Amino acid sequence: MSVLIVIPARMKATRLPNKPMALIGGEPMIVQVWRRAMESKVGEVVVACDCDEIADAITDVGGRALLTDPDHPSGSDRIWEAVKREGGTHDIIINLQGDVPTLEPRLLRELLSPLENLKVDIATLAAPIMRAEEHENPSVVKAVLALEKTGNIGRALYFTRCSAPYGEGIRYHHIGVYAYRCRALETFVSLPPSPLELREKLEQLRALEAGLRIDAVVVDTVPLGVDTPEDLARANELLG
Repeated sequence: MSVLIVIPARMKATRLPNKPMALIGGEPMIVQVWRRAMESKVGEVVVACDCDEIADAITDVGGRALLTDPDHPSGSDRIWEAVKREGGTHDIIINLQGDVPTLEPRLLRELLSPLENLKVDIATLAAPIMRAEEHENPSVVKAVLALEKTGNIGRALYFTRCSAPYGEGIRYHHIGVYAYRCRALETFVSLPPSPLELREKLEQLRALEAGLRIDAVVVDTVPLGVDTPEDLARANELLG
């Protein structure tokens, strides 16, 4: 399978202005994420961005960047523009958000394993919730999975900000990294936002409501997503 990793990046962040260019370990965050993608060695890497400043940061370190429409409503739409401009010839498209500089490259390799099953349209990642306070935290998205009896892959039944499923047992923290079959991404971006997507504010529910199959690999770590100045300070502690 030919794989294209696309990293969407835009400057219009509210909680952390100019987020892609925030310095972590002396480099812009978008460069740190690009490095993690390159280190995974799973395929080509391109940054789909909305301004010259981000593009220049990537090309200055030898990477590839595409300037895309600054008015895209979502990262998925930005990615699809990049895919079309790359010729639409790749089998698998990885959507790697530009705010996970601590992502371990091996996770991108593990992400591809569900797609060995031809019934799976989209692959993603999840990890067991280990901290008690995260079960009720709406910022921690939960993946409700039908796990295989053996192995670490499960079909996603639902994603929610609520504490789910009910009762005792493991709950899974959804990690928002996706690998799409190219045709599934094309289908996804052609669909209007769905009722559950709008209600939960979770884009992946659009795919489930449309009947696309999402399988998740259960991994043992959750990368730090950088959304606030406090997150940025923590990322600098880890990578500085």
